[in-house]
Amino acid sequence: MITVVGSSNTDFCVKVDRLPKRGQTVLGSDFFIAAGGKGANQAAQIAKLGAKVAFIARVGRDHFGDRSLENLASLGIDTRYIIRDREHPSGAAVIFIDRKGGNQIAVAPSSNRFLNISNIKRASGAIKRSKVLLLQLEVPLDAVKKAIEIARSSGAKVILNPAPFKKLDNSLLRKVDILVPNETEAEGLTGVKVKDLTSAIRAGGILLKRNIRFVIITLGRSGCVLIDKFCTKHIPAPKVKAIDTTAAGDSFCGALAVAISEGKDLIEAARFASCCAAVSVTRLGAQPSLPNRKEAISFFKI
Repeated sequence: MITVVGSSNTDFCVKVDRLPKRGQTVLGSDFFIAAGGKGANQAAQIAKLGAKVAFIARVGRDHFGDRSLENLASLGIDTRYIIRDREHPSGAAVIFIDRKGGNQIAVAPSSNRFLNISNIKRASGAIKRSKVLLLQLEVPLDAVKKAIEIARSSGAKVILNPAPFKKLDNSLLRKVDILVPNETEAEGLTGVKVKDLTSAIRAGGILLKRNIRFVIITLGRSGCVLIDKFCTKHIPAPKVKAIDTTAAGDSFCGALAVAISEGKDLIEAARFASCCAAVSVTRLGAQPSLPNRKEAISFFKI
């Protein structure tokens, strides 16, 4: 089993020819609403790949919270540990998507900001039963730290996707088995501007010195690079025509967690994750874009 701790949002998406500049209004074309939130997206990817997953989160007692719960449950996700917040609305995101698949995203965390240590303790049984704990940083750091503490005590592998970027101290990072930042997050953590494979490897080396066992830096269309103390491995991304890159990183992290839980080695797991992410960018929306097991395996064999 895999446990995910993270956010659940509703995405309000607008397709535009080009992303607006500061102070600029642009006319869009299509508007749609999709289920999102980094934690929920990653849990959804895990479930779509056929793995058992529990999700620890916090949503409002509102229409959007109802829809989120219904959607997650329909995917087979264990929603018993999702708290209904009586005081704060469900999280939301506004997303602009350009014709090349690029995006701009603004998130209103709302109820996600109030996931707390008590909520994590309530779900400690799920974490202890899991082979893998997967986390991001759209929820409070105290909750993340508590979940990692429980996972370490039970022997679960800890995968942290440090998104959105927050400063993290070494006492937390040394408890992480696999850190999965993108270029921007790797730069924030190391001070190295990640613009190519060479700079990504340099940033990864700095992170290893902070006692992380494995680092995988995702590089968008350039794939990802895996760094540990023994080797460095670049895994190119499959070539696809991207129409929406929203949740590509979440697809990668969810698929990585599934492959690791199934005993795959890290290189094979990262290749599988890259394929899932590649499928996701060929479709619109966050959770609607995530591939199922059959689609992922078919693409993996290409």
